Amino acid sequence: MEELGQDYMTQRNQYMSNRIGGKRDTLNPYRVGVKLILDRLVWDLSFQSFYYRKKLKGLSNLYQGEKAVIVCNGPSLKKIDFSLLQGVYTFGLNKINLLSDEFNFQPSSIVAVKNFYSSTNIPLFLDAMNSKRLISKRRNVNLIHSCDFPYFSRDCTFSVFQGYTVTYVALQLAYYMGFSSVAIIGLDHNYQIKGCPNAVVKSDGNDIGHFDSSYFSKDQLWQLPDLKASEHYYNLANSSFKEDGRNIFNASIDTDLDVFPKITLEEFIGNE
Repeated sequence: MEELGQDYMTQRNQYMSNRIGGKRDTLNPYRVGVKLILDRLVWDLSFQSFYYRKKLKGLSNLYQGEKAVIVCNGPSLKKIDFSLLQGVYTFGLNKINLLSDEFNFQPSSIVAVKNFYSSTNIPLFLDAMNSKRLISKRRNVNLIHSCDFPYFSRDCTFSVFQGYTVTYVALQLAYYMGFSSVAIIGLDHNYQIKGCPNAVVKSDGNDIGHFDSSYFSKDQLWQLPDLKASEHYYNLANSSFKEDGRNIFNASIDTDLDVFPKITLEEFIGNE
């Protein structure tokens, strides 16, 4: 830990203090409840809350009965034939813009837990608390409140739960927007870098866990994934879709995730 320096300790302490319950050894439901309420009030009492919730309401069931593809960030994306996605609504995740030049691919929208975009015209779905002070109000931006309560939100105008992965946020948006069938690509669900889930580590500048080796620049701090926690919430998303007669498929070429039925992208696009 000492090798990572003060930046690591600062980020780790911030992460620990922001969790439900913080650093305390006991879980006090009153303290948890107050924290959730205050966090929500800070957002609700801002003008931005009313503005963005109204924008999001316009997306409710807008794509009812249609298909969508969620484009994750795993190395297997480099094996995808992106020409198959023409005419299909796509959610690109986080730094998906790094894929654009090499594969001539532009997603229909981008979902990111942090703001990586200052000039794009692509519709953006960003975490409200991480982005509201970092981005000017633009027509293509949608800010979404994240609540630290484990849930699958069918109405994204109020709050979503991040579920330890931005893919879970995209699944909640896909449900809210009415898509009846969703396929996920680039969800490799494995990392050669090992360590404690959610630990903050420093990148060596050669990122082998994503489709682009420069995804995390040298010395950039990032948080190790929690694959088991992600699986739990993927199961919750899968159940929520099935309860409404909808489907989620894993169309990733190389994947260790078996929560969703596996299918090829060609089969997903071709099936009625």
